[in-house]
Amino acid sequence: MPHKKNITDHRPWGYYQILSDKATHKVKRIVVYPGKRLSLQRHKQRSEHWHILDGEALVTVDDKKITLTGGGSVDIPKEALHRIENQGTSDLSFVEVQRGDYFGEDDIERIEDDFGRI
Repeated sequence: MPHKKNITDHRPWGYYQILSDKATHKVKRIVVYPGKRLSLQRHKQRSEHWHILDGEALVTVDDKKITLTGGGSVDIPKEALHRIENQGTSDLSFVEVQRGDYFGEDDIERIEDDFGRI
């Protein structure tokens, strides 16, 4: 089967590109537009590591709120509630490294969503 390289998936908050998709991990480059945020969500089958490339992020992990800028990173354990929000005036970009047993988009349990996707 041919490998789909750098396919861009557009969402209401921005877009992402899959950089690597293997049995043990998935890597995405994610861009969040100014003033937008992803849903408050959790995953049963994967943990995530976010490394900020550019912009200003407000990250929620369970009951903690963390401000990150370029070079900052955060680990998100399996089943932790989490969200990222772009608090700046330019695009927020970060790399997401997923590790676990399954990486499908249907492993997203949305708790809150600005775009009605619950």
